[in-house]
Amino acid sequence: MLASLGLAGVAWRAGMHLRAVRRRRTRPRPGDRARHLRVAKPAVALIGIGFVAGPVSMVFLRGSAAFTTAHAAVAAVALMSFVATAVLGRRLERGTQSAREAHAIVGTLALLAAIAALGTGFVLLP
Repeated sequence: MLASLGLAGVAWRAGMHLRAVRRRRTRPRPGDRARHLRVAKPAVALIGIGFVAGPVSMVFLRGSAAFTTAHAAVAAVALMSFVATAVLGRRLERGTQSAREAHAIVGTLALLAAIAALGTGFVLLP
């Protein structure tokens, strides 16, 4: 999960760079948008895989019930936020420019929720 959160952080930084360039009304460097997409899409996929792996680990490796911890609740919020960010990003890819602000805000909230999930997950470590 740390690798997927690292990728999400890199994607967030690339997205914030694109936002800053757009606000300065300058042209982005060639490949900036592609770089953001190249990192963001695998990050969301890996976060989804990690979300599925968590309950499996709780049930089969730890012998506990799934979704009974604060970590599970915060991780669910983070996953939903990442999925919403991905949906808004897909709309941007297809040309819906009105999704830009929401994409940036929800993406930032998703990363913050993921950091909170990381914090709540420490108590679950062996």
